[in-house]
Amino acid sequence: MKGLHASVLMTLTTAAFTFTGCAEFQGQPPTMTPLEIQSMQTREYESPKKTVFSSVMSVLQDLGYTINGADRETGFITAESATQNATGGVEIFHGILSGTHSILSGTPATQSIEQTAATAFIEEIGDRTRVRLNFVTKRQSSSAQGQTTRRDTPILDVQIYTNAFERIENAVFIRSGD
Repeated sequence: MKGLHASVLMTLTTAAFTFTGCAEFQGQPPTMTPLEIQSMQTREYESPKKTVFSSVMSVLQDLGYTINGADRETGFITAESATQNATGGVEIFHGILSGTHSILSGTPATQSIEQTAATAFIEEIGDRTRVRLNFVTKRQSSSAQGQTTRRDTPILDVQIYTNAFERIENAVFIRSGD
């Protein structure tokens, strides 16, 4: 009987970890392998680290990010976009009149704040400089009753990374021509 209980407990524990891990990706398992994600997020340049670092800083600022921290020696840059406020559509219409609940849905009115965080790691490897970018959407929701939730979701859109790397490549080219 103990073996059966241990087996059931192990199955339930495995299922709990599986479903908890999937929640991180909004109910869907990732469609990319870690190696595919790393490949999408990484590019190499035949320029000195100093030039590439300055180019990444410039591109992040051009894309509307505020630099929170940057250290050329470690090659690490952190940045974040401006905060976007979004309020539930029903709350916009009924917010003041309905108090804490939406008249139409009967659910608490919520407010969401969304922001994109970016990190960059720039390192010299031999005569090349490698850049790895990471973009994450940070979404925080608050209800009128004081409940707050936060969800950080990795951005896994190849086009976003391709666009950023094309801009970095152009900035490196311009800086290398000086």
